Amino acid sequence: MRRMLLWIAAAAGAGALALVGGWVYVSASVEEPPFALVAQDGDFALRDYPALAVAEVERRGTRGEAVRAGFSPLAGYIFARERDGEKIAMTAPVTQQKAGEAWTVQFYMPPGRTLASLPQPGPGEAVSLRETPPARRAVVRFSGVADDALLAEQTARLEAWMASQGLEAAGAPPLYAYYNDPFTPGFLRRNEVMIDVAGG
Repeated sequence: MRRMLLWIAAAAGAGALALVGGWVYVSASVEEPPFALVAQDGDFALRDYPALAVAEVERRGTRGEAVRAGFSPLAGYIFARERDGEKIAMTAPVTQQKAGEAWTVQFYMPPGRTLASLPQPGPGEAVSLRETPPARRAVVRFSGVADDALLAEQTARLEAWMASQGLEAAGAPPLYAYYNDPFTPGFLRRNEVMIDVAGG
């Protein structure tokens, strides 16, 4: 009996290691938007982002409803489900930002892609392409399932850190960034809240 319990424990440990290893491999193989690191302070950072090409949709509803509803058309665009042209590599993170009564959900295009080099969305797709302006952003990184309570908690932490550093927000709503799929365990997830800094 003891030998069987040890075998089960060993198998469970091996499975957990395989899961972590697979997550690390997948995360490392997905491209992220480039940035220049200005400062790092534990979980907090100050980054300079260049102009970036994004695909985006607007969706109404709660934050969770909007990000789920926005993912499908964006995935349809990059995987060329309703348009001509090549497929586009998946990137991370998926970002979300309040836009009046709606939410804007975005996929960053792979580094080096410009609006001129991207295929146009199909006529039935509610996807827009645009270039975001350069921005200096204060960022806090955290793990867990990014529900409303956790996002509010981390936004408050980031705002307090910005105040301690003498950084003023530019006025845009916080940008929520999700780096993992919904099947990734919460403790392995990487999330960020980003706030544009005035004068950046």
